[in-house]
Amino acid sequence: MMQTFGKLIAAGILVALSHSAQASEPRLIGQHGDWAAYTFMENNNKVCYMVSQPKKSEGNYTKRGDVYALVTHRPAEKSKNVFSYIAGYPYKAGSDATVTVNNQKFRLFTQDDSAWAPDEATDNKIADAIKRGSSLVIKGASARGTETTDTFGLGGSTAAYNAISAECGVK
Repeated sequence: MMQTFGKLIAAGILVALSHSAQASEPRLIGQHGDWAAYTFMENNNKVCYMVSQPKKSEGNYTKRGDVYALVTHRPAEKSKNVFSYIAGYPYKAGSDATVTVNNQKFRLFTQDDSAWAPDEATDNKIADAIKRGSSLVIKGASARGTETTDTFGLGGSTAAYNAISAECGVK
């Protein structure tokens, strides 16, 4: 199950993370509880990310694509802790999504089927909360108005974060 999970994640995430066609296949660094750590090369620069799928998805929908939460480091771009979320559906235009880690709530902006933190400070707060937290819940609304709630486990998130940080030389 975990190998299939990993292969699906690697294939789907490569497309979502790549800025261009100049990217290598993701390589699993390690599976850490609910989170997997990966790295790949993009335009001769190393990218590292941790990814998980929800343990529980709720909403009145009949069809939905794969759902992922990620934290990504791109050291060549001096970018770290970038939180992103792939919803498995296109978002309602102009809508926001929310992520709650333990009792901390953050607003995400949406575009197409993805959501991101609005700035570096929020990325850092979310990444820190994920490492220390026990629950991660993301809520959003599809283009059709369907509201969804995805609940992620955070077991292994600190180990996955440490793995991607070590692999990419991020402190």
